[in-house]
Amino acid sequence: MDLSFLKSLYDRPGPYASVHADLTRTTEEAPKAPELRWRALRETLEAEGAPEDTLRAVDAAVQQELTEKRSEGLVLYAAGGEVAHLTRLPGPPARQLARVSQLPHVLPLLAQRGERFPYLVVTVDRRGGEICCVAADGTRTTITVEGDEDYPIRKVKAEGWNQSRIQRAAENVWKANAKKVGREVDQAAKQCGGELLIVSGDPQARSAVLEEISEPLLENTVETKDIDEILELKQAERLMAVAERFETELAHGERAVKGLSATVQAARRGQIDTLLLPDDSPARVWIGPNPIEIAVEREELHALGVDDPVEERADAALIRAVAATDGNLALLRQSKIGAVLRYSDAATRHQ
Repeated sequence: MDLSFLKSLYDRPGPYASVHADLTRTTEEAPKAPELRWRALRETLEAEGAPEDTLRAVDAAVQQELTEKRSEGLVLYAAGGEVAHLTRLPGPPARQLARVSQLPHVLPLLAQRGERFPYLVVTVDRRGGEICCVAADGTRTTITVEGDEDYPIRKVKAEGWNQSRIQRAAENVWKANAKKVGREVDQAAKQCGGELLIVSGDPQARSAVLEEISEPLLENTVETKDIDEILELKQAERLMAVAERFETELAHGERAVKGLSATVQAARRGQIDTLLLPDDSPARVWIGPNPIEIAVEREELHALGVDDPVEERADAALIRAVAATDGNLALLRQSKIGAVLRYSDAATRHQ
């Protein structure tokens, strides 16, 4: 999972207010239910000592969302009287959250986002098609391709020899329109860096699209109507590849570490290529203002010149350190804290 979208989040000092708010409205609930849920979260922030200016900024952002009704779930992180990050969810968050801490509690958001990667969805019919490019950050760009031919689109019943001629003409039109879509797909894939191509729509038109796609892209192409299922399988495949790489490197005693202490030391050195975290962990560490100022013991940071270390969740601190050093994240259920490294050295291997 690419963490680059979080880098600017850590530009300001804490404390941070972390909010995951359920803004859904159902017919069974009272019209004011979202406002009441937010009021309860706000009271939690107050009880945990959120600074007044930060609380006002959060309140303003949530109230605007409630007024405009733009989403059913809202995740935001605020510090220093400003909202530093805001994500609108298509549905409610996995669980509501209101927390004040030195670092933003981003793990629940990352778990809900899941493993993301750029992909394309091509929906084709007999008149042309639509290419949707989805970037790793979720940004969508849609390209509509209009067919050059529109007659005859449908096969029609005809008497005698005219029937086969009209049917062939219709098939040629479908194929010509679909091929035009196919010719646009390769260029679109290059522009958005798509790792997967999903083709759906009219079966005969799909076949014509596939004839125009280059061989490298064709190797990563699937035909399906169930797009969500394919994306879930691809996400699971990517996570499995990370897990296998981790186990292989660990078995060889080289570019991998396991356990909190070794992972924290690797993060402090900027060695982590991919951080492995479980869904949740009670582990705590000590941090300083700089993202790579992180240690299991308070005295370690004192030795590094950090005067006032602060205790924080290990996952929040490690994610900040890895985001700052351009690393990635993999959330693996039932796993322990660990990391695949960019490079190894004797000090890391024998932790």
